[in-house]
Amino acid sequence: MKNPIIGVDEAGRGPVIGPLVVCALCVSESDCSILRDIGVRDSKLLSAKKREVIESEIRENAESKGWGISIVICEPSRIDSNSLHSDLNKLEVELFAEAIESVCQDNSEGVLRVDSCDVDESRFSRRIASKLGQNWTNWKIDSRHAMDSIDPVAGAASIIAKVSRDNEIARIQRELGFAIGSGYPSDGVTREAVRKLVSGNLPHKDLRWSWSTVSDLWKEVHGTPVPTRSEDQSPLRQTMLEEW
Repeated sequence: MKNPIIGVDEAGRGPVIGPLVVCALCVSESDCSILRDIGVRDSKLLSAKKREVIESEIRENAESKGWGISIVICEPSRIDSNSLHSDLNKLEVELFAEAIESVCQDNSEGVLRVDSCDVDESRFSRRIASKLGQNWTNWKIDSRHAMDSIDPVAGAASIIAKVSRDNEIARIQRELGFAIGSGYPSDGVTREAVRKLVSGNLPHKDLRWSWSTVSDLWKEVHGTPVPTRSEDQSPLRQTMLEEW
């Protein structure tokens, strides 16, 4: 691919339910106008229906023009495991690097346009560069806040990440059989769902146990601190859905 641009963004950093999703999209610089023409912009400014339409068009163009798409789904268990020894910004560096490395096999040179998850944009760039290592030293990393509203490739990655996250939430809701809302702690429907999901012997696997919303409601229901878990160490028993 000539003059590749990789845009990277995430969806689901703050919710208490469901995964954090990161998407990297690799597009030739000459194809950026296509993204603008199909209406790519910051996913937060689009309705859910419009996001789905544009996401489908991005995928169709990716297939016909050889663009690369990489999606990393970070389950709540990994988020909880990370919280035992690190912070969310460092975890997102890992996730962004994983998505970048998967999306482009020819990493000789190009531009990375990254939506910074760190208050310090330059620090986020340095951390990603360090994580990617020597094979990516010829790539320029442009890390900015709201990159998804500045650059169409990052904007397209934002749309794919958001649609993927929405699909995961829909799947979880179908499996549970009751409404879980947006997944954000400020959502009243979500808080009621969390209350149900902490009523068993353990918090449900799709909750972020390390989030204060879960720990507060767990303590309110059980009177004890919320259990901890690591990514590679399953709880002794996961409560069955039928118990709710």
